[in-house]
Amino acid sequence: MKMSSPYGYTKPTFTITDHTRDPYHLDCDQDQDQEEDEEQDRQSKLQEIISWLHLNAKHRGKCEVTEGALQVWRTLPERIRQDPSLASFRQEHERLHGDVDPLPAEDGDGRIENGHHEETAMATHAFTQIGINVTNEAGQVRVLDGRDLENNNEDQHDEAETHGKSLIRKYLIWFKIAVLLVVWCVFTAFLMSNNEHVDQLSLISVPRNSSPRVFPIATSDLQRIGLGLRGPFRLQENELAINDSVPLPVLQVVVMRSYFDAEGMEIYIENATQLWQLDVVYPHLIDATKDTKKQRTFELSPIDPLWLAQANRTELSFEFTSTIDGELPLQLNVDECPIYKRDGVIYAAAVLCGLYIMIIWEIVNRTFAAIIASTLSVGILAALNSRPSMATIMGWIDVETLLLLFGMMILVAILSETGVFDYLAVYAYKITNGHVWPLINCLCLFTAVLSSFLDNVTTVLLMTPVTIRLCEVMSLNPVPILMCMVIYSNIGGALTPVGDPPNVIIASNSYISKNGVNFAVFTLHMLPGVLLVMVQTYIQLRFKFRNISDLQFKDSPEVEELRHEIHVWKRAAASLSAYSKDEELVRQTLMKKVNRLKRSLKKRMTAVIEPAPNYQQTLANLQAKYPIRNKQLLIKCSAALIFVISLFFLHSVPELQRLSLGWTALLGAIFLIILADIEDMEAILARVEWSTLLFFAALFILMEALTELGLIEWIGNMTEHIILSVGEDQRLMVAILIILWVSAVASAFVDNIPLTTMMVKITISLAQNSTLNLPLQPLVWALALGACLGGNGTLIGASANVVCAGVAEQHGYKFTFLQFFKVGFPIMIGSIIVTTGYLLVSHSLFAWH
Repeated sequence: MKMSSPYGYTKPTFTITDHTRDPYHLDCDQDQDQEEDEEQDRQSKLQEIISWLHLNAKHRGKCEVTEGALQVWRTLPERIRQDPSLASFRQEHERLHGDVDPLPAEDGDGRIENGHHEETAMATHAFTQIGINVTNEAGQVRVLDGRDLENNNEDQHDEAETHGKSLIRKYLIWFKIAVLLVVWCVFTAFLMSNNEHVDQLSLISVPRNSSPRVFPIATSDLQRIGLGLRGPFRLQENELAINDSVPLPVLQVVVMRSYFDAEGMEIYIENATQLWQLDVVYPHLIDATKDTKKQRTFELSPIDPLWLAQANRTELSFEFTSTIDGELPLQLNVDECPIYKRDGVIYAAAVLCGLYIMIIWEIVNRTFAAIIASTLSVGILAALNSRPSMATIMGWIDVETLLLLFGMMILVAILSETGVFDYLAVYAYKITNGHVWPLINCLCLFTAVLSSFLDNVTTVLLMTPVTIRLCEVMSLNPVPILMCMVIYSNIGGALTPVGDPPNVIIASNSYISKNGVNFAVFTLHMLPGVLLVMVQTYIQLRFKFRNISDLQFKDSPEVEELRHEIHVWKRAAASLSAYSKDEELVRQTLMKKVNRLKRSLKKRMTAVIEPAPNYQQTLANLQAKYPIRNKQLLIKCSAALIFVISLFFLHSVPELQRLSLGWTALLGAIFLIILADIEDMEAILARVEWSTLLFFAALFILMEALTELGLIEWIGNMTEHIILSVGEDQRLMVAILIILWVSAVASAFVDNIPLTTMMVKITISLAQNSTLNLPLQPLVWALALGACLGGNGTLIGASANVVCAGVAEQHGYKFTFLQFFKVGFPIMIGSIIVTTGYLLVSHSLFAWH
């Protein structure tokens, strides 16, 4: 009898069993009383097959490797590329390119050991390399080896497990698909039904000496109207009045409503909105001033029913009045249907909650969740007749940050080929004598110090591979150690003006810098708070992970290493598609390796755990296993890193800020590619975490769309309103508390770059308000500490968190939103409590400012 196989061929239903007297006895599906001659016939046929198998075993692995398959092979990570399972690709590469590096062999568990050759691994798996030619009913021939026979049984078992899923899980999956399809239909309909919003620009000139200029509005029946102006306005952070005798010129704007009778005569005129006043530069500075954009949404008052009964029609118009001694040129655009910010805040909050639901419960991939949320936010803007153009959306993306990440990812990818990360991990294991907490303390302290002077995203990109290898060396779970490392990275980034993007935004503001906030003053005031937070964080982490078992894997190191290796190989196989024959060839080879590792994992699960070797033996094994693999490439990488890090340090000097961080990283990557003479760019680009870059791009678009909907402005207005509602003697204390806690909590859930941009404006306006009489510097320190330390609250609270999670997932270690939240959010709350005490004592009590 024959059965159909999922591979498309037909196989006989017999199995080979191990009997005492006959190791190749044939166990058929027929009755036990079959005739002796039929049994002998089957035995003879089986012996012929076995003879043929042994004859052809030595030809195993000599498959045809094309140049296209070699290109796919070169894009794989090195630990996969060097595996004996891909020996045929390595041999072909050596034949074509003369590469004679020794090929590590594979032990009985499917893991790589140094110092052996491919022949050892081939001999170890001699029987599994036997192949059988199987012909299906269509006449096609397929080579089936011992692995395939076992893999087929495993595939059938996995298929049975898949079919055994509960109905509840299936219903949840279909419910998820249905909800996502509804969301897709909503924003698709909005985008298809509304055109891009284009500003209709007009040029006007306001006459001198308080003479009004009237600009009519086409539609008279409105509830609100938006106005955008471009002109020589004085920035909020620029100079104050030159002297008190010469008042600052201003521009006053108000919407007027006129009532007309049946004959067209104006019978009454009233102010339909509150007065909007803007500061203008002095007349002699107009020609040398860059135009500034100002926007305002006017809420129109209801029409007076008494005058409406007497009037035949009404008209709306803008009235511009300037106190400048000269004509004032303006460029304006009128939006007769602006976004209603009260509704916009609700829509923005709903989109943000949806994003967190998708990320927290891992409904979809984190990057895909950000893409859905950003697209939905743009769709909501389209539904509100404010659909941005594609050029506007591209302008929302912070290309500077993406360029920094891209350049540093290329540098780290090439640097990893030298083996320096493994070497540094073994060296750290040596100097700490293999003790866990001294190792974690050294790692976190070094990360915090490095983050103070480098961008913390760059620090995380450099430190995450070292941390992962270090944890693997010590048989620790890298996930909690990485969380500790990235938390200290955000704390260290708060120390200097260049350590974290919010600090860059704050320190680069011209008004703040003119009021005595330079690099030294900033660092001096932040240092006590950062040191206190580091001590508090250490105490909380020691309490959180008071049981050393929380930092270790639940199973034996061998089992966890196999699980991790299975994940890495699966990820490598999933990155290849079946689009081409070459990719399919490599992918099938990788999946065979995965199945062998699964079988090794099952054996390890049932094996007796051997006692761990002592420290000296482990150190000797690690030093022999992880040397520097390519010293010449390491020297070239060091030269590129010295160039990049030197320019990063020079970036902290205002007079030498010629190149941004993004340009510096890109130039360093180009410099290293030239030095290393890398020709296969596809292999380098395959190491770039494109999903992380896409996540950041989608998040930038989402946050700008939420800003357009009014969410960031609403947070700022609520903050300012609370501060203004208290008494004068308590306003400094309340202002510090509100700015610190609002910026911290909001930064945990909203990207801190647009939030810091808005909070800087609020901080400056509070300091400039003469009725409040608040000093500027304590508010600046509160904002900087809140925005930086708040990033520890959630996984997407800071850019460094997202980068660390992306690199860890690439290495096979994934930590979820909830895992990070359980560790990071309590630490963030504790940090803000300590920072609150520091700021109140130093500024409210002792008035350090």
